[in-house]
This record gives sequence, C-alpha cells and structure tokens, in this order.
Amino acid sequence: MRVVQTSEESSGGTVPGAQGFSERTSVSNKVYPDAKTALAGLLKDGMTILSGGFGLCGIPETLIAAIRDSGVKNLTVVSNNAGIDGVGLGALLETRQIRKMVSSYVGENKTFAQQYLAGELELEFTPQGTLAERIRAGGAGIPAFFTKTGVGTIVAEGKEVREFDGAKYVMERGITGDLAVIHAWKADTEGNLVFRKTARNFNPMMATASRMTVVEVEHLVQPGEIEPDQIHTPGVYVQRIVHVPNAEKRIEQRTTRPRG
Repeated sequence: MRVVQTSEESSGGTVPGAQGFSERTSVSNKVYPDAKTALAGLLKDGMTILSGGFGLCGIPETLIAAIRDSGVKNLTVVSNNAGIDGVGLGALLETRQIRKMVSSYVGENKTFAQQYLAGELELEFTPQGTLAERIRAGGAGIPAFFTKTGVGTIVAEGKEVREFDGAKYVMERGITGDLAVIHAWKADTEGNLVFRKTARNFNPMMATASRMTVVEVEHLVQPGEIEPDQIHTPGVYVQRIVHVPNAEKRIEQRTTRPRG
C-alpha cells in the first residue's frame, strides 16, 4: 500500500502522526497553512474518505483539490453526491482516483455516469435519509440499525430483513471512514465549528464518524469568540484546520426569471 508523502511542517509546529483520537493535537497545532499541509501524512491508496456537502453546497473544494494533486488512488468516497463534471468530487472522478462511491444522488455528472456504465466505478446506492443515519450511527458507535426504507426493493437485496410489531425492516450498517474532509463557515482555533444554513447538511455528522477530520473554514477566530450555544460541532471531533477565506461559491443550476 502506497502512502502519499507530503510536507510535515505546520504553522503550529511539527505535524503529529495520523493516530486518530488517541493522539490529539494541541490547540496551537490544529491550524495549518494550506490544504496540502493539512492533509500531510493522512492520505493513502485504498482509504475511505467521508466528504461533506450537498450538491455544491458546503463541499470542501480546497481539500478535494489537494487530494487530487496528491495522486492518491483507489479511494472509497462516501458523499451524498459526486459534484459535477470537473468540480468537487467530479475532479477526482476525472483523474480516476475514486474506485467506489457510497452515495444517494448521482445526477448532474456525466463522468460519473460514463464510468459507472462502463464498469469502471463501483456504486453503493443508498437512500438519502438512510445515508445520513448510517453516518450518524457510525459516529455514535452504532454498528447497525433497522429501517423501513428500501424494504421490498433492490436496496434490501442481500441484507437482513426482520419483522418488528408486524412490519418489516431492513438492516443497514453504520458508516465510518479513515478521513473526513468537511467545510465550515466559521471556526475557532480549537476546532469548534459553525455551519451556515443548508451548508450544514452532511458536514457535522461526518466529523464524528471518521478517524481523522480535516476542515476548511471561511472565517477563523480565536477561542471564546463563538458563543457556546452557536457551536454545531465541538472541537474534540476536529484534528486539523485550514483557513480558506476566499472560498468560491458555485451554483449548480442557476434559475432566473425575467423582470416584470
């Protein structure tokens, strides 16, 4: 297994090894100067990456670009969708670095469709609510749960089905990953995160369900500048932060109407 080697220097000192929650960074070591450095020592072929976002809303585009540039391959990526052609996870599909997608919605991406229909991309298709709950369950240490969604359809094929109170439920497994890459609107240097509006989507739950979490953040502030009640994800779930103050906001489909 090839491990991608990158710079090990950070703005706060030596970058720690990727030892998950057993080796926490200190507060001063959580902030990194750029996405490449923030991912240093974490990327390897064949790993599972959880990637936040819904469509193009709340995607960690800067971190995805750094993953692309690293050349890591044979990735399993868990994400609601796969971006669009050339944007977001679409960039990793174009370079054929993704082996398998675990997704809910796979439209808006011709590259995805072409690779899947050609048998070059594996897909684990999951209903959207089930995908969200699988990730949440993984973060909560729940290995599996039962849901009515998908009973009697191809979604249930090969899965255990049980009856509770006269109704059938299909068993779904919790999802965890080696790495989560997420996007937040605001964070302090301790990693406490605030998400803005619908960009909240899958990002908070993915932060809890991975061995390591790297977040790109638009506004970086000092500890104490975020009201505790405003925090969506506590810093205990975040190991590395990269400040991206001028993150581009893309629109997947622009709909307008004439003035009148």
